[in-house]
Amino acid sequence: AENARTSSFFGPYGESYGNRFSHSGYQLEGPITALRIRVNPNYIVGLQVRYGKQWSSYVGGSSGDLEEIFLFPRESIIQVSGKYSGYIRKLVFVTDEGRYFSFGKDYGTSFSGAPLFPNTVLRFFSGHYSSVISSIGFHWDKYASGCGTYKDGVQEQENKERVE
Repeated sequence: AENARTSSFFGPYGESYGNRFSHSGYQLEGPITALRIRVNPNYIVGLQVRYGKQWSSYVGGSSGDLEEIFLFPRESIIQVSGKYSGYIRKLVFVTDEGRYFSFGKDYGTSFSGAPLFPNTVLRFFSGHYSSVISSIGFHWDKYASGCGTYKDGVQEQENKERVE
């Protein structure tokens, strides 16, 4: 099958304490287009992710400051890293446009990961939360067809030419 070996999972990091969350359903809304990450002086407190035009529900606590980043059209996250000590302390995202977004404090045990398979990107998050993000994991895959990515556009064009 075409999609047999494109998905990979990185994590989870931190301690799986509190409530579990998974954004697997949201990835159907489209690629990750924006991130909201709440940080306090010690921890990554909360997470909300926009998939296509749809924001996920917010998970985490209410302390600290909310930081928000927007990805460019067709920009994807291709590498993640961070630190944890008990819970998540720091998250860093690198995109295929060469942009680098860092949240939180430089304290704890480091982790760093990228997808296992070529041409795959960060599709969604999962993990656990209480009053902070206690653990986080990263799910990599190709985009589902029809996500409006550049590759899909090329494919649609080829299909049209075939029909004619």
